[in-house]
Amino acid sequence: MPNQHALLSALGSHRWLSCPPSAQAEAGLPDSFSEAAEQGTVAHALAEWTVRRLDHCLVDSAGDKPVSEWIDEEMERYTDEYSTFVLEEAAAAKMADPSFTLRVEQRLDFSHIVPGGFGTGDCVIIAEPTLQIIDLKYGQGVLVEAENNPQLLLYTLGACRTFGDLYDIERVAVTIYQPRWANVDTCEISVAELQQWAETEVIPKAELALAGEGEFCPGSWCQFCRITPTCRARAEVNLTLVNLEFAPPAELSDAEIADVLARIPDLKSWASDVEACALSKAVNQGVVFEGFKLVASRSVRTYISETDVAVAAEAAGYRGIWDRKLITLTAMEQRMANPPSTRFLAIS
Repeated sequence: MPNQHALLSALGSHRWLSCPPSAQAEAGLPDSFSEAAEQGTVAHALAEWTVRRLDHCLVDSAGDKPVSEWIDEEMERYTDEYSTFVLEEAAAAKMADPSFTLRVEQRLDFSHIVPGGFGTGDCVIIAEPTLQIIDLKYGQGVLVEAENNPQLLLYTLGACRTFGDLYDIERVAVTIYQPRWANVDTCEISVAELQQWAETEVIPKAELALAGEGEFCPGSWCQFCRITPTCRARAEVNLTLVNLEFAPPAELSDAEIADVLARIPDLKSWASDVEACALSKAVNQGVVFEGFKLVASRSVRTYISETDVAVAAEAAGYRGIWDRKLITLTAMEQRMANPPSTRFLAIS
């Protein structure tokens, strides 16, 4: 089954565990381009290179430093901090167990639980009796938590299978390192609890997902699903607000307003996804939606360099090229909070 890794990836496990039939429903659809994903890939490559370069046991495998337009001072700083954290954790592991092991970008196969399942652990540290996986999350769109994180728990299942014959592993710890959120979060469970989760939760849901069976269940996991704009189950959940029949009186009560307010973020997200999907179909596929037409948006033209334009225009003899503009209200308030001092001249 060559496509099972794509269907039931560790990265998408939160989605297919919560909504099993979504895996087959989005199978075959192209991945959408994401600058955040591209940036994250570069950050991971830079972080791996930095860890290898700083660790005396790994330095020979460091290779050349990655080159990308995404690498800037901020990324350099954050990946340096991540590497320092990894090596500090490794040093603590060595103190606890001199026979410890540190692996970076380790392939982890959990296909004994999820057919075709494997992934890559950013960092694996083993010091008996604990196995730790550290996962770098460079994105800043969503805060990621370690507790009940299915991606990392699947990785630990793979790591236990890979290293279980070499080490006596009794507990696993998963750590999220998310520098742009200043978030370092760790959760620890026993191997027995991990195995129970795999048997009672993962295996049954994986079977449903592979078969395209189970119930569609909209939720926060819809964010990265490729059918999220056109998912009927998600539409039905959001449209329930429109169909609510409020009892008299004519005005909504405070409790009803609170209920509507709680639904607004999901409604806005869904509406935005549907609108983006419709625009893409109209522009790229020529789909015509009855009652709607494409209208060119108003473009805002700006100078690449106002200074260069001003110098060239004045050198050519043009005058009156600058507008005099009142400062903003906020700036004016700040000025008025500190009025200019009055000076008196002494007359002798």
